[in-house]
Amino acid sequence: MATNFIRNIIFLPHIRLRFLHSSATISPVPPPLPTIETSSSSFTVEFLVNSCGLSLKSALSVSNKFQLNEKTPQIPQAVLQLFKSHHFSDTHVAQLIVKRPQVLNCRIHDNLKPKFEYLVKIGFEGEMLPHIILSNPNITRASLVSQIKPSVECLRLFLDSDEKFLTVVKRGSWLLTHNMKILLQPNVDVLVKEGGVPAHVVERLLLLHPRFILHYPERLINAVNSVKNLGFETTDKMFIQAFRVMLQMSESTWNKKIEVMKSLGFSEEDVLKAFKRHPQCLALSEENTRKTLDFYFNTMKLEPQTIIVNPNLLGYSIEKRVRPRYHVLKVLESKKLIKGSKKLEILVISEKNFREKYIDQFIDEVPGLLDFYLGIKEAKSSVLDGEEEMEPT
Repeated sequence: MATNFIRNIIFLPHIRLRFLHSSATISPVPPPLPTIETSSSSFTVEFLVNSCGLSLKSALSVSNKFQLNEKTPQIPQAVLQLFKSHHFSDTHVAQLIVKRPQVLNCRIHDNLKPKFEYLVKIGFEGEMLPHIILSNPNITRASLVSQIKPSVECLRLFLDSDEKFLTVVKRGSWLLTHNMKILLQPNVDVLVKEGGVPAHVVERLLLLHPRFILHYPERLINAVNSVKNLGFETTDKMFIQAFRVMLQMSESTWNKKIEVMKSLGFSEEDVLKAFKRHPQCLALSEENTRKTLDFYFNTMKLEPQTIIVNPNLLGYSIEKRVRPRYHVLKVLESKKLIKGSKKLEILVISEKNFREKYIDQFIDEVPGLLDFYLGIKEAKSSVLDGEEEMEPT
């Protein structure tokens, strides 16, 4: 036994060296591929990838919360066939299944088929059907008889044409899966009877801002009265816009916005004048209001009265619209290619007209002007105001 013990000690270093040498030459083991634990999971992932067009990553993610029954593959296959027969592209199908994979287990004849046929009948034909389903996948599980049809019938009571109905639903597909009798009817009644809002104005409001029906009737009346107290008539062109803005803020928020504008050099009378011309001017956050006015006053040197007369300026993006156009104007002025003040004009004209009048017209005199303009838009003002600007080449 002693002899064996000694022999082991003698040969141990050689064994270690051999092991170290061999282990150093072993190639790294690649990471294992994603594995699927059950046959049901395997079937689900394979079906999602091969039949529905999902990527492996998306399929694995969906399979973590949803499983198909591999014993009844004809059910999801029938659902896919129904989609294809109603203008769903492969992309539509993949997007819908990622949003609501349970649709693959829906019954065809007493759920999806009659629902699709009804939606087509009321105007959602061709590509419009996939669009409306993708924008609100809950349509596939909502009851046709007790939810979708009553909502459609209620909406049609307040919209005098099929075109307007389709416009409203395309803007707010969620309307089809909410109880319109509970949401819409009471709010319309309170606006018409207590607020004195004409029916055609309510219809217009529904077209432009259907989410107003999600507010409590008391909130609607308060907003109507607040707008009236500012001097708006319910038939005024700007009434709906003012109502929408007022609906989104409390009295304390309104007062705070007035104070912010006053702190920037405006009188309360000025602010109300601006609001009447363009109600959205008070929809901005305090931070955006200060940032926007800082650029107008300190960089462009606009007068406060210019903002009051043109309050729509407050709604323009400084980074995507105002700053790029202003720097083009500075280049043209530095080269004496334009005369007179064009500060206001460059802001209010359309993108097409700006490009034609202030870039295309001077492309020979200032080579690279278009790239210069687009570069500022893409960079979103990486160059700080007051520092030296890059000239177009």
